[in-house]
Amino acid sequence: MDLGIAGKTALVAASTGGLGLATARALAAEGVRVAIVGRRRDRAKEIVAELHSAYGHTVAGAGVAGFDAVAIEADLTTPEGIESAVEQTVADLGPIDILVLNGPGPKPGAAAALSSEDIASAFDLLVKPQHALVSHVLPGMRERRWGRIVAIGSSGVVAPLPNLAVSNTGRAALAGYLKTLAAEVALDGVTVNMVLPGRIATDRVAELDQAAAKRRGTTAHEIQLESRKTIPARRYGEPEEFGAAATFLCSAPASYITGVSLRCDGGLVRSL
Repeated sequence: MDLGIAGKTALVAASTGGLGLATARALAAEGVRVAIVGRRRDRAKEIVAELHSAYGHTVAGAGVAGFDAVAIEADLTTPEGIESAVEQTVADLGPIDILVLNGPGPKPGAAAALSSEDIASAFDLLVKPQHALVSHVLPGMRERRWGRIVAIGSSGVVAPLPNLAVSNTGRAALAGYLKTLAAEVALDGVTVNMVLPGRIATDRVAELDQAAAKRRGTTAHEIQLESRKTIPARRYGEPEEFGAAATFLCSAPASYITGVSLRCDGGLVRSL
């Protein structure tokens, strides 16, 4: 299938690792111009070099249509970092057609133990930066009558996860905002969706498994074995599988899909 996005420009937030990186790689494979954005400058540069090596040329010596990639060091939890990332992406790659929202996972914790500061941090990490990014790029998308906004969420949006109260709270709030936005901009050719990962084999999930092991006095390996038993696919997902799902929602053929949360979880959440 031709996804019809070669030559488009994407800003992928928090893309120096994990699911953000997996999505950036999948977009680059389709010829999308990709801004790798994160706090780790050296890692971002390594990724850009990797993408240029993989997709910057073909055996015939001609580049994938319009492909390019840039490394942008920015703290996307600050207004200054967000503004800088958007401005540099536009300056280096052109107007932003695809925005992938992503951010760090908040600390684990029980709902009964949440403080007012924890609630504030849920919005500070998982709602405010995403809203600011959307506010910067949405006017241009609407003017050009084409845009894709895809948020990397969590299965906790539909089935809150134990001991992840801050994440459950913030991501659910983001989902409500994006669902409302999707209806408002659909007529302008802009789609707004979320992709909800289950147990994907990333460093973040490994950290959560380790934390669970520490709480229960067991090993991360035992936690992983137990987790696999709860997943109908009986395995953790691969980051590449998630990246492919997110990239499809960024595509031209996905133009009639908006306001949805697509689960990539091997069947973990048992509701439809």
